[in-house]
Amino acid sequence: MCKLTKLLLSMLVLLLLVGCDETVKNARDVNRQPLIYPDYKGVTIPCDIAPMNFNIAGDTVECIDVVVGGSLAGTLHTQGAWADFDLDDWHALTNANKGGTLRFTVCVKKAGQWLRYRDFEMYVSPYPLDAFGITYRRIPPGYEVGGNIGIYQRDIHNFDETPILQLSAVPGQCMNCHLANQTNPRMFTMQVRGAHGGTLVQIDGRQQWLNMRTDSTKANTSYGYWHPTGNYCAFSTNKIFQSFFTGKNRRIEVYDTFSDVLVYDTRSGELLLSPLLQTDDWETYPAFSPDGKTLYFCKSKACRVPAEYDKVRYSLCKISFDAQRGTFGDTIEVMLDAAQTGRSYTYPRPSYDGRYLMYSVTDYGNFPVNHREADLWLMDLQTGQTRPISEVNSRDTESFHNWSRDSHWFVFSSRRENGMYSQVFFASIDDKGRCTKPFLLPQRNPWAFYHGHFDSYNCVDFTSEKVQFDAHEASRKVLSDERQQVKIKTSTNK
Repeated sequence: MCKLTKLLLSMLVLLLLVGCDETVKNARDVNRQPLIYPDYKGVTIPCDIAPMNFNIAGDTVECIDVVVGGSLAGTLHTQGAWADFDLDDWHALTNANKGGTLRFTVCVKKAGQWLRYRDFEMYVSPYPLDAFGITYRRIPPGYEVGGNIGIYQRDIHNFDETPILQLSAVPGQCMNCHLANQTNPRMFTMQVRGAHGGTLVQIDGRQQWLNMRTDSTKANTSYGYWHPTGNYCAFSTNKIFQSFFTGKNRRIEVYDTFSDVLVYDTRSGELLLSPLLQTDDWETYPAFSPDGKTLYFCKSKACRVPAEYDKVRYSLCKISFDAQRGTFGDTIEVMLDAAQTGRSYTYPRPSYDGRYLMYSVTDYGNFPVNHREADLWLMDLQTGQTRPISEVNSRDTESFHNWSRDSHWFVFSSRRENGMYSQVFFASIDDKGRCTKPFLLPQRNPWAFYHGHFDSYNCVDFTSEKVQFDAHEASRKVLSDERQQVKIKTSTNK
């Protein structure tokens, strides 16, 4: 790059940072609200969330001026190329208006003329979001290993993102299916796939890389979930394939050729098996209830895949679990029967207060992130009633949902913005099960970020504190195939 080009780029960056600084004069009123990106109008946010910065959507403007007034206290002003709020001032305003309303007055300068739009509001929830941040996998949607694929964490109170494990540390491998124990990252699990594949179970910083393949388990493990005590992790063991469509309005279908559910005892290094969870049917997506007494999972009749890919439908099921003895119940209860409804139910996630079960619903299959019709549904575990979360669902894919520790917030990925890339959204839920309009994960300059980064975000989860992870140690153990071989414990049914 020549010196002149570098100088021009530096001047452009300086101009963007300085922005505009002038008094709004003779503004002409516009009888509509501004078109902003992201669409944050009418959303409910937690106090202390990162500033809800926004751009004017689909238009070139010379300057944007925003005044935010709190219904309980305080005001905030910013002016520049986009609405870029000071971090400390934003947090002071949201904390002062917890349970109240923020009113935004937006003026825009175009062709030398100031325009004043109708005000819009955001609501500051009475429920705090007591979390450090979120974790997710970021991957280019090209269905292969490469680019900046990795597991990352983001501080939701500001814009700081840091890697946990990237492809550069484990070249040629793929990582995903990571999870903290009810948002506590001191108990953390992750899957690495590829020639050096293995399962990580980390407790208080001690990495255990496991070989879960045995004569009784067919394959390594995939989707995991912690028992609340930390003494167990439930996993599915799957053989996962993907097929690509031609000449259809779909790109890919991901499916299993077999899958079972098992539980790993983190103290003894043993796998607990049940004949009810290792059948010729396909069992997958295990999740323990908050009290640890129930194991939810999904179950489908085996089909000839890929030829019968659209006949694969999973029922939502549960089985009891005795943590003291490490044993399963002797019966399976079908909660939602796919044979009766003609739908497929996957990815169950119980709220940590034990009140609700959130899950994905698709027309068929077990991998909702690739189904445009995938919606989030909510079951009241006290009444058994279930419904689609219409306040949250869109015309495109919703998937990979998880709860905050107090069960008043949930995070999920959605393709509603562009139909291609899964992005992170938040919503809250009140004591009556009513959910709020979702909002996109805030970024410093949202338009530049989301139109310049073409990654998908999946397996999103909350963490109560920053994940402490030694990537160098992980690289050494993964690439050297240093593994602890698990053992089988039999007779685990009551």
